[in-house]
Amino acid sequence: MLILDALNLIRRLYAVQQGRHPESPARLAATGAALEHGVHKLLGQFRPSHVVAVFDGAPVGFRHRLYPDYKGNRSPMPEDLAGHLGELQQSLLRLGVEALLSETEEADDLVATLASTLARHRRQATIVSTDQGFCQLLGPCIRLWDHFGQRWLDEEHVRRQYGLAPVQLVDYWALTGVSGSQIKGVPGIGPKRARALLQQFGNLDALLASAPVSKEQNTVQQHKNDALLARQLVRLVDDIELGFNLQALRYPHSTKGP
Repeated sequence: MLILDALNLIRRLYAVQQGRHPESPARLAATGAALEHGVHKLLGQFRPSHVVAVFDGAPVGFRHRLYPDYKGNRSPMPEDLAGHLGELQQSLLRLGVEALLSETEEADDLVATLASTLARHRRQATIVSTDQGFCQLLGPCIRLWDHFGQRWLDEEHVRRQYGLAPVQLVDYWALTGVSGSQIKGVPGIGPKRARALLQQFGNLDALLASAPVSKEQNTVQQHKNDALLARQLVRLVDDIELGFNLQALRYPHSTKGP
């Protein structure tokens, strides 16, 4: 299955067209054309048996209720683009790509649920996104493709970028926080210290259970609740009740078997 992080793709394409077209109609038309071209290329490249474009339909979810400042620093979607999403969904449908969105769940959790459901049945899922938050899902059956960088964000990338395994990323972000989502981690614990602590202890639970013998360990234990809240916010939910059979997402032009 090919899983498109639709707004990640669309907003990046729109940003390119903003610099080329000062008038909204031309900008939106160019974004639509670029989307169709890009998705057509992805379909040819990966030749999926199933495909879906996941949109964000839940402006306020459980993370906002847990932490009202969640994503509070993000710029809203431009009004003209927001009003054009329905047409972009229709253009994807004409390519044979169904759109998925929920009024209660964030797109990232829908993507995680789709990919993890397939992985549990030993089926391959390819996520198309530049969002490195999806790296926490990486495994034998789940991979992440950066369409704009034309590269795999794989286990080697994670080890090179973070010095850790994908399974450790949630705890890493719990310690460092995620500035792009306005999630605070543990004060004074940046990437270098977080990496060293996880290389030493393996995971956050073992770190919290250990007797502190360093300033960094003391700091983490003093801010235990901050770390646990951050972990809850950054960990993707992978067991949402989807309410439909994945066969509904079969790509009509696929030449692969069921």
